[in-house]
Amino acid sequence: MARSTAAPTAALVIVAGILLASTIREAGAAVSCGQVAAAVGPCISYIRGRGRLTASCCKGVRYLNSAATTTPARRMACGCLKKLSGSVPGLRPRLAAGLPGKCRVRVPYPISTTTDCTRVH
Repeated sequence: MARSTAAPTAALVIVAGILLASTIREAGAAVSCGQVAAAVGPCISYIRGRGRLTASCCKGVRYLNSAATTTPARRMACGCLKKLSGSVPGLRPRLAAGLPGKCRVRVPYPISTTTDCTRVH
């Protein structure tokens, strides 16, 4: 039986994203890309359509929303989410966009690769 390399590959992409993204930090932002990646990490299988929505995923979404309370922090989180989404193979945009609602969190901007993060307040 052939072994799947999808899980190790996804884990490697997440770790690489965390390491690369954690170096990107905006002055005045209370949230780093490393924190964003860690918060949404448990959501990866769900937004790829390969798993259930878990309590740990929603906990991360709630943490991220509560940590990003200023305009610079929201813009930083938005930019990090956009950058990280490019490193998730098989990402389903509708599932990602629906995460806040599924986790009962109001996010003041759409979760999308086309969101203009400079317009987030």
